[in-house]
Amino acid sequence: MSDADTSTGDDGPEMVQINLRLSKAFLDDIDSTWQEQGFNSRSEFLRYAARDAVKHPEFSREGWKQVAASEHDLRSGNAELVSREEVVEMMDRDEDAE
Repeated sequence: MSDADTSTGDDGPEMVQINLRLSKAFLDDIDSTWQEQGFNSRSEFLRYAARDAVKHPEFSREGWKQVAASEHDLRSGNAELVSREEVVEMMDRDEDAE
């Protein structure tokens, strides 16, 4: 077993503490994101992100890279936000082309 700390609580499953090394810039991005998204804490946000990645493995690493690149483009002003309806319309066009 690793050197992770564990604790048990009466209110849920056993929780295991892990250590994670990240760049300061990435941690700053995580902190601003969890706060903007309305999470109660950094830990809650990271648990949610990890759970989502495990429950939806069909969303590939390449897909995450594309999301991150798009987010960067939006924040830097190099792209425009697209509505849900426009995305659905684009997806329908892609399926028609196949």
